[in-house]
Amino acid sequence: MVVHRRLEVSEVGDVTVVRFVDRKILDEANIQELGQELYHLVEKEGRKQLLLNFSNVEFLSSAALGKLITMDKKVKVNGGRLQLSNIRPEIYEVFAITKLNKLFDIKDDEAAALEAF
Repeated sequence: MVVHRRLEVSEVGDVTVVRFVDRKILDEANIQELGQELYHLVEKEGRKQLLLNFSNVEFLSSAALGKLITMDKKVKVNGGRLQLSNIRPEIYEVFAITKLNKLFDIKDDEAAALEAF
């Protein structure tokens, strides 16, 4: 079992629910580590259904968005699905401005995202 420092990982049925430990995802070293932990879930652990819950996240840098885009590609290549939930309005605005709200499947809350799988 891998120790996740940046993520809290749990299972709801066949869906892997991922919550972020950090409230502010800004620091480059933390973002690198976060990316490695996310990619590990898909590439090494073979997780196919992933839900990223952003309820703890207050700030998200553009570098973190890059990790999410790469994560989305890795999940799709492996035949899985990625959902995002609980994104604060000020963070969602960044997704909307960058048109990433079209790339990602974003739900208001975790329950809605789980139902969508």
